[in-house]
Amino acid sequence: MLKQQRADHVRRRLQELYPETPIPLDHKDAYTLLVAVLLSAQCTDVRVILVTPALFALADNPYDMMRVPVEKIQAIIRPCGLSPRKSAAISELSKILVEKHGGGVPQDFAALEALPGVGHKTASVVMAQAFGVPAFPVDTHIHRLATRWKLTSGKNVVETERDLKKLFPRDSWNRLHLQIIFYGREHCTARGCDGKRCLLCRELFAK
Repeated sequence: MLKQQRADHVRRRLQELYPETPIPLDHKDAYTLLVAVLLSAQCTDVRVILVTPALFALADNPYDMMRVPVEKIQAIIRPCGLSPRKSAAISELSKILVEKHGGGVPQDFAALEALPGVGHKTASVVMAQAFGVPAFPVDTHIHRLATRWKLTSGKNVVETERDLKKLFPRDSWNRLHLQIIFYGREHCTARGCDGKRCLLCRELFAK
């Protein structure tokens, strides 16, 4: 198959396998999603889901969160790793949201990426999942699968995101990035598939 043919096949097959794409992280609005995604950096979604109920019981909006001592935030989120940095970022971004954005999460990539602890991937997830803006958040897992499926030769997530956006229709980006994550976790893991074992790898590269 040519690269575009592989991309088209991936999109069709993933739509068959995952017609529904629930957001993996528990949240009730854009703010709690932003915090949850920030916590998920270098941490599993399962662990974040275990931690966020206690955090959001303490404060589930920027007005309350900005008043919580950083040490108290850190104590709750410690299981997620990088807790000193993440707790400081949650506290500071909450203050910024109140002072500069009226307590709301901005629907703007540049404004999101200007927040402490929020990089392009986190901003992309929030824009896609909270606001429905077409984005293609690429983490290391999507980068791994896109490389394995020979959809990109990108050396990093930035290059991979650029390549995937060229291959897939814009209206499929938000759904597709979740479908790839779901498939990777279930079938095409880093150790469980060598690029020849799972359904998609066999179909894409069958001789």
